[in-house]
Amino acid sequence: MEPLRVHQGLVYPLNRSNIDTDQIIPKQFLKRIERSGFGQFLFYNWRFDDNGNPRPDFSLNDKKYQGASILVAGENFGCGSSREHAPWAVQDYGFKVIIAPSYADIFKNNCVKNGILAIVASEAEVQNIIKKAESTEYTLTVNLEDQKVYDNEGFELSFDIAPYPKQMLLNGWDEIGVTLTYEDKIKQFEAVNR
Repeated sequence: MEPLRVHQGLVYPLNRSNIDTDQIIPKQFLKRIERSGFGQFLFYNWRFDDNGNPRPDFSLNDKKYQGASILVAGENFGCGSSREHAPWAVQDYGFKVIIAPSYADIFKNNCVKNGILAIVASEAEVQNIIKKAESTEYTLTVNLEDQKVYDNEGFELSFDIAPYPKQMLLNGWDEIGVTLTYEDKIKQFEAVNR
């Protein structure tokens, strides 16, 4: 995984609540065995019609959001089943940060394990960001080290994150990567306990 320290990106506003993992990545795409290639199926039933043609009325198909890397959505994002494919699809599409008032716990944990920063912000802060991003191409800077999100117009919010997931994201570690930080101690233990 890539370390995430400071990220500046275009915001995509998805002003919906209770977006479940089946809406994020529908079940018919879960048969794939690799972790990549899921971005093309992100929000598939909203993005495409029954013939696979892009729906012009779904905002992610709008060219102004092409290349967006910060997703801002309503409360309870990622609810539903525990499929890890959901953060795989979010990440593979190009999103590095999600900002929402709340998340399903399993989804939020899966985000960290896959290098996505899921920030909790108040409903008012989220709606403020959504409103700006709906009206113009809106860019935010996310500073994980300082735990701040800001724009160049004076908007700023602080967010909380526990030390362990913060270190994972800052260093680009998944759980295997964390384990490998103890490689010397593991080798010492193995040498003594053969």
